[in-house]
Amino acid sequence: MDNILESRELQVERKHFFIEFRENDRGRFLKITEEAHGRRNSVIIPSTGLEEFGRHLGQVLSNFLPSSC
Repeated sequence: MDNILESRELQVERKHFFIEFRENDRGRFLKITEEAHGRRNSVIIPSTGLEEFGRHLGQVLSNFLPSSC
């Protein structure tokens, strides 16, 4: 069973997003879930890849977000 260590929830238009940092007997991981129109889709990133994932996400966002964000 997973233990939730930290979680956040947000709504963007008609979608709900759940961002959870969890752990189980296999290790720690980030779980991002999108709920829209009664369906859920999730992405799980192991803790060993979070730094690289965050770096790539930051690079992509920096190309498309206004500089004031």
